[in-house]
Amino acid sequence: MPAKKPPVSNALLERITKRLYVPVVCDILDGLGIRDHTLRHDIRPLFPEARFVGRAATALAMDVYEDPEKPYDRLMSAIDALTPGDCLVCATNGSMRGGLWGELLSTAVRARGATGVVLDGATRDTLAIIKMKFPVFARGIMSADSKGRVEVVDIACPIHCGDVPVRPGDVVFGDHDGVVVIPQALTAEVVRRAEEKVSGENTVRKALAGGMSVRAAFKKYGIL
Repeated sequence: MPAKKPPVSNALLERITKRLYVPVVCDILDGLGIRDHTLRHDIRPLFPEARFVGRAATALAMDVYEDPEKPYDRLMSAIDALTPGDCLVCATNGSMRGGLWGELLSTAVRARGATGVVLDGATRDTLAIIKMKFPVFARGIMSADSKGRVEVVDIACPIHCGDVPVRPGDVVFGDHDGVVVIPQALTAEVVRRAEEKVSGENTVRKALAGGMSVRAAFKKYGIL
C-alpha cells in the first residue's frame, strides 16, 4: 500500500491566497498538460468578492425520491470531520432538485476552520450566507430542502465535481473567475510557476501601459 501523502501545508495555501488568482493557476495547469481541472462555468460564487483556498474534503450526493432513514447522516459526518484549512467539495451530478447547502451548514463549517464550500448543485439561504461573507460556490439556487431529494451517499472519496476530478487533499481555489483544482502532488510546482507568471504579467502590464504594442510585448515576454 503506497504511503499516504502529507497534506499541503498551510504556508503553501497562504501563498496562493496572497499572491495568486484562479486564471493564472489555470494557465500553469494548461502548460503542464492538465486541461480538465477548471470547474464548469455555471458554478458561481454567491457574491462577487467570494474567494477561498483549501484542501478538498469530498462528498458524493445523488438524487433520492423518499426520505432516508437517517437524513443528512453522511453530510453531517463530512462536516464534523473538517479541519482548519479544509474546504468541502460536494458532487451532486448537477442535481438542482433541492438545496443541499444553507446558512446553518455554512455556520458549522466556518466554526471548524473550513475556508469555503463548492457544489455542482444547489444552495439556499443565500442572503444569509452572503451576509456572513462565507465563500459558497454553487451551480444555482433552490429553496426546497434536500431532504428526500438529494442525499450524500459517500464521503472522503474521489469525485467529479463540475466535470473535474477531485481527490481528498487536492487544493481547491475559487474566486470571481471560477474554481480550479490543483492535484495535491503538483501543488508546490504549480504555485512556484504561477508566482513567476504573476511577476512576468506585472512587467507586461507596465509595458502595455507605457504604450508598447501587444504584439511587441508578447514577442519580448511571451506572456499575454
